[in-house]
Amino acid sequence: MALLALIANISAIATGLVAVVGYCWFLAERSRKRKVLEEYLRRASQNSKPGKRGQHSALHLIARLKLSEAEILQASFKSPRIKCRVAADPETGRADVLLFEYCPVQTKN
Repeated sequence: MALLALIANISAIATGLVAVVGYCWFLAERSRKRKVLEEYLRRASQNSKPGKRGQHSALHLIARLKLSEAEILQASFKSPRIKCRVAADPETGRADVLLFEYCPVQTKN
């Protein structure tokens, strides 16, 4: 009976450790995806032609970065450096596409 209690205690501890490691891995992956998106958009804004802002649609980012639309949206909402803009269809005037662009964070003095 003591052996069974020992195994149960070890299992409970191992379950907690696996949960903590899994959560840390989840946070690290989310941070990595945000940094990949920020870096791609930062380079796009630096390499854009004069008068352009280096904006890209979600479909473009999905193809280039191999991230899902949900991951791109989540990363953009978590980042203070990525702005999400809405482009209107010229014919209907309704929102048509989401555009993402890099905007450096302004420091307050």
